[in-house]
Amino acid sequence: MAHSQVVLFAPSPVLTLTIEDQAGQADIHIHAGSQGVWQARMLVTLGASVTLCCVLGGETGMVLRHLIEDEGIIVKSVDGTGHNGAYVHDRRDGERVTVAEAPSDPLTRHELDELYGLTLSAALDADAVLLSGPSDHAAAQDSIPADAYRRLAADLRAVGKPVVADLAGDRLAAVLESGLTVVKVSHEELLADGRADSDDQDALVRAMHELHDQGAEHVVVTRAHEPLLLLADDVARVVRVPQLQSADTHGAGDSLTAGVTATLARGGDIEEAVRLGAAAGMLNVTRHGLGTGDAEAVLKLRELVEIDRLDDRARDS
Repeated sequence: MAHSQVVLFAPSPVLTLTIEDQAGQADIHIHAGSQGVWQARMLVTLGASVTLCCVLGGETGMVLRHLIEDEGIIVKSVDGTGHNGAYVHDRRDGERVTVAEAPSDPLTRHELDELYGLTLSAALDADAVLLSGPSDHAAAQDSIPADAYRRLAADLRAVGKPVVADLAGDRLAAVLESGLTVVKVSHEELLADGRADSDDQDALVRAMHELHDQGAEHVVVTRAHEPLLLLADDVARVVRVPQLQSADTHGAGDSLTAGVTATLARGGDIEEAVRLGAAAGMLNVTRHGLGTGDAEAVLKLRELVEIDRLDDRARDS
């Protein structure tokens, strides 16, 4: 694959400790986590040079820096006065059970300003920028105001950078105000945000057209085990992939977003981008590691992705 540079805005990485079963013995894995880290991991797998912009603080921040850099990801960070979050998950019975969770400390205004400037500076040398959310914990969610995403998206567009956003809620509404290249969102998020009144395909397509009208050039909607949807050039498409046996569905959407971003950074078109993204997500569900996969396997699976156009009846109705 052609070499490309991607900057990833990932405010609050977390330290993850997962307990697996290995022949009746506890098998403990320590990794960096959060949406942005999982996306960065797959981007590196797909051949992109990735710069991850974040805030790191405390003992967890020290460990996270080493773990992230060891995966071949360039880290540009602000020294936080607090600490990054961490969690312990037990998967020995096949399902993720939360044993303990410590949220990241909220970012101060000074830390957020530094992170904003650091990200904008790094993005000037990038081929594409991916905006990901903070961790799912409420404290981390509150620490990054939606307006920071709006301003960042606007500034990135002003300097001519393709912008991909994997956001929902107020942050999605904020970046739509600025306009961006691709929005990736799940059907559950559309329902939760009141953008769709049901998970019926026609209702979701109508919501996608509204997202386009509000500022998204292209829209990708994931639907759990159902075929994902793509809106491009004002035409809705359904994207089908073979259903592989699932080991862990977590991180599949992030692998999808990474594949889309990697392709756009190389100058590919949106259908090509979604084909690679769908293949990356398809492979990820077969693995326990989040955002992981094999580049050669992703490229082979890409040939099995089918994209079909839908008619315009959903919008007309």
